[in-house]
Amino acid sequence: MGTKSREIVSLDVNKLLELLNKAYADEWLAYYQYWVGAQVAKGPMRGAVVAELMEHAEEELKHAGMLTERMLQLGGEPLLDPEEWKKASNCGYDAPKDPAVKALLEQNIKGEQCAIEVYHKLLAFVKDKDIVTYNMIAEILEDEVEHEEDLQALQEDMDVMLKGK
Repeated sequence: MGTKSREIVSLDVNKLLELLNKAYADEWLAYYQYWVGAQVAKGPMRGAVVAELMEHAEEELKHAGMLTERMLQLGGEPLLDPEEWKKASNCGYDAPKDPAVKALLEQNIKGEQCAIEVYHKLLAFVKDKDIVTYNMIAEILEDEVEHEEDLQALQEDMDVMLKGK
């Protein structure tokens, strides 16, 4: 932990750590939701959907790493027990019980929309109070917005393809 780096944060660091841990839980659950969805996916455009899900899984794992690093810098620690992730999560976990690519896209779009909301609120919480966390959250938010756009574009392509038949 950097003593000075914690000092320059002009907000309740414990509250910030709690919010970062909730986002961290979301990222791990999103990673697994994407990864397992890619494993079970079935249907039209499966290859394109699986590739997108795997790419997003990797990025969610990267986000979890970024959040971990920031929590450690602030003197906190990430949730160490995966059983705690679902309890702490903002967005929860939506098991891919329906492996149809259309259903997978819908549930992951819903997850991205929740993540966008979470990170938007987190940005407002740290704005002008913690520039380091602000910049990190802005980067993650940018990725989440891109994920939603990617998934919706695949959904639109699928709709066009299916209507064309």
